[in-house]
Amino acid sequence: MPNIVVKIPEGAFDAAGRARLGKGVTKVAKTVEQIGDDPKQEATTLVIIEEVKAGCFLLGGNDLTARVLPVMIVFHVPAGVIDAAARAEASRLMQAAITAAKPDSDPRPVVTSLIMSDVPDGTWGVTGALWQLDDFIKSSGYKHLVHRVAANA
Repeated sequence: MPNIVVKIPEGAFDAAGRARLGKGVTKVAKTVEQIGDDPKQEATTLVIIEEVKAGCFLLGGNDLTARVLPVMIVFHVPAGVIDAAARAEASRLMQAAITAAKPDSDPRPVVTSLIMSDVPDGTWGVTGALWQLDDFIKSSGYKHLVHRVAANA
């Protein structure tokens, strides 16, 4: 059940591109978190795409958006869901998903910055309640962790 914020330069993606971007980022999350296949489990992934105004996406203090397509991703995930190998895979897959979503007519290379943040157990509020890892496992059906919930049942 990740919360993912994707920041892109304003106008870099049209509506269809933003839809491709949202679906691609969601697929990355499903893969690396091993979210279950039930549509309700898949729907636990929240992706927010924010456009950054022209001149406000700076690299090294300079607006380089004429030469590169910078994309910043903040990926919040419950602590204990993703290991080091999955984080490396997330970085690789996120770069590929964003590159695939950009318009074919845009020649700029995609430059991603991915920050993966573990949210400590018991500090994530969902619909008015603080959730523990087992709550997330039940909701998202993490394939590699469902045994934990079954053992505690």
